[in-house]
Amino acid sequence: MRMGRNAEQHLTYCLNVHAGETWGDNLEAIERYACEVRDRLALDAPFGLGLRLSAVAAEMLAQAETLATFRQFMDDHGLYVFTINGFPYGTFHASAVKEQVYAPDWRQPERVAYTNRLASILASLLPEGVSGSISTVPGSYKAWVKTAEDRQRIASNLVGVAAQFARLEAETGREIHLGLEPEPDCMLETTDEVLSFFNEDIAEAERVSSSVSEDVVRRHLGVCFDACHMALQYETPSESVQRLAAAGVRLSKVQLSAALRARGSACLREQLGAFADSVYLHQTRVRKRTGEVRRFDDLPQALEVDDLTRDAESEWRVHCHVPLYWQGEGDVGSTVDVMTPEFFVAVQQSGCKHLELETYTFDVLPESLKSRGIVASVVDEYEWFRDATGLPASENV
Repeated sequence: MRMGRNAEQHLTYCLNVHAGETWGDNLEAIERYACEVRDRLALDAPFGLGLRLSAVAAEMLAQAETLATFRQFMDDHGLYVFTINGFPYGTFHASAVKEQVYAPDWRQPERVAYTNRLASILASLLPEGVSGSISTVPGSYKAWVKTAEDRQRIASNLVGVAAQFARLEAETGREIHLGLEPEPDCMLETTDEVLSFFNEDIAEAERVSSSVSEDVVRRHLGVCFDACHMALQYETPSESVQRLAAAGVRLSKVQLSAALRARGSACLREQLGAFADSVYLHQTRVRKRTGEVRRFDDLPQALEVDDLTRDAESEWRVHCHVPLYWQGEGDVGSTVDVMTPEFFVAVQQSGCKHLELETYTFDVLPESLKSRGIVASVVDEYEWFRDATGLPASENV
């Protein structure tokens, strides 16, 4: 939806919260859930969709007849698309995903072809005058990037995709930008790493290419800023946004999300253990009273360290997206308060047009957080946005 008095800014929720790996599954989720969310919000203008398309679903939707049918469906139901989550290439629900969510990474031609297909789909679906964003893997999982050649291949592929997006814009008139999504334990996880990558690796790939200008790359390649991920690094999101914008890195999309936050206690193992699951990685950072930050690949590893779980002066942050409106239980809460008024001002000043509510972990959350159902949970997140920003989510211009 177009938000408040800023008719150029769009808000949606990411459809990756709904299980489904085929286009038929995706369309069913839109009909069953997204349309009900729109109805409960009582909107008087078109409702924006944040698609999540696997490689299989993208191949199906890319067919001309299927695209035409979907465009008609959106017209009939008051919907439009402005963003796609192009991060998970394969299965994302019901089976173990863990670090395989980053595969294929940006070293692989499969990732390039998949992203270009998503861009073609988005160009066909975008309303007139609206740019399109695609979020993607932040290069690779950090443990997989072993050589300088790996980084060079990643940067070269990304510059090549930016050039393809520029050609697509010339052909269709639709501007599309790709957002690398910094994430814990990935090649890009901090603001410093993002800035270094753009200033060094991407700049070098531009020089090698010689046919792609910096302006083209900066127009079509930027960052998908996930508030949960940055909070997990103990960064201040408002400051991170300001640093990226000052460096000329485009904020392609901002994902509004919250990580788990807790203090050490005798009950912590039980309380945080309820959020551990076999599907997703829950990278964990524990900051001790000395300021030292202990890093763990997944939550169960951290919970095995007795001196940390019982240290009342330690702060835990866990990569588990929890509902934005959730007030917490016991010793466990969330990082939602890092999305301050200053954060939203910084986002607006950055020129970012796309905001996305992203609590994709709904299916694996403890039962106490799921009792009201997915539609009510998503609606409550829209209401949280209204309260946090002072912009009525249901007010459209």
